[in-house]
Amino acid sequence: MLLITFLNKFSIARVILTILVSVCLFDALYIHSSEAQVSDEVTVFEGARLITGKNEPPILGSVFIVDGDRITAIGTRGTLTVPDDALRVDLSGKTVMPAIIDTHKHPSDQLDTLTAQLKELASYGVGTVLSLGLDNTDAVYHLRHELLPNASRYMTAGRGISTPEPGRSESAYGTAPAAYWINSVEEGRMAVREQADKGVDFIKIWVDDRGGRYEKMSPQMYTAIIDEAHKHGLRAAAHIHHLEDAKGLLHAGLDVFAHGVRDQDVDDELIQLFQQHPEVYLVPNLPDEGVAIDIRGLHGLIPNEVIATVESEYAGTTAEKAFYQIQARNLKALYDAGVKIAFGTDGREMWEVFIELENMVDAGMTPADVIISATGISADLLNLEDTGTIEAGKVADFIVLNGNPLEDIKNIRQIDSVYLRGTKLKK
Repeated sequence: MLLITFLNKFSIARVILTILVSVCLFDALYIHSSEAQVSDEVTVFEGARLITGKNEPPILGSVFIVDGDRITAIGTRGTLTVPDDALRVDLSGKTVMPAIIDTHKHPSDQLDTLTAQLKELASYGVGTVLSLGLDNTDAVYHLRHELLPNASRYMTAGRGISTPEPGRSESAYGTAPAAYWINSVEEGRMAVREQADKGVDFIKIWVDDRGGRYEKMSPQMYTAIIDEAHKHGLRAAAHIHHLEDAKGLLHAGLDVFAHGVRDQDVDDELIQLFQQHPEVYLVPNLPDEGVAIDIRGLHGLIPNEVIATVESEYAGTTAEKAFYQIQARNLKALYDAGVKIAFGTDGREMWEVFIELENMVDAGMTPADVIISATGISADLLNLEDTGTIEAGKVADFIVLNGNPLEDIKNIRQIDSVYLRGTKLKK
């Protein structure tokens, strides 16, 4: 009996000892493995002028550390502890800013073409894009859950909602109509429910009679659509043209204006309504300026045949110039009033990102505020908590520039390299 008790105790002791040794060995192996993994993936970027995407001065002589796809620390030379075997990238004389976020784009709804466009956008420094309302193929919804190599992150509003517009709001890629054409409040609510079931990121509506050619969506319709979107945890963005529609949509609880007012100068009443709704965003989407587009700096960025098209087809007209100036004045008035200004290009050309940035400065915004609009504020609009600014904990989406865009916004065209999710894009 004593022998059995002794053997049992001895066996239990051996088991306990074995467990303790195993735990210690596991911890040692785990720590060693983790350290090796971190060291292999750590890159230190040194010396650049760093624009963070927040309302703060740039960091001169910056140092920031990227571990895998994340930024882990930011400072200046001599202030950070850097792993001995980290890869070091000298960016002295260059400027770093967050990747751009385009919250209003109309890329293809055909998967192969869309994939190519997302890669082209990435080469121009666009880290995220929202396709706003003309997507009528199921393939695009699956792409929302993928992060393609060397490509922008993709978000979609799926099919937008308008009143019937034969010849308009139809996909340019062979699927028509891209938008829901509704004739009643219930049809509007049903369209929202269908899109919510597909997992869209936004609800897009058009409130515009297109110069009197179509019946405009009624306040009852757009109020119901906005209400239904909110019930499903979605926000609504509206294409508008007229001042009075902007006022009505603010009263109805709209979240985002996908265009500015375009028929006349904004008045004090609209400015006060915006100030009463400080959570509302404006994405101005300024049109052609009415003068020839400045293509300096685009050579080498976009194909020569596209350059030729820009030179021949984007010369501008007097009518376009007047139309542009209304919207530019309205952007400046709302910017001065403290309205949240985000960034979007609206067009189907991927390179238009450069032109829109420049137009916003031309309208009276500072280059620093335009960069914040196109990065941090646009990330907030899309509820993206992991990108839009360069700070510890964020995804490493950033552009390296050979010029300083705070001095001249056109220097954003001087792209040295683009990093998305910590990886340098292949050229």
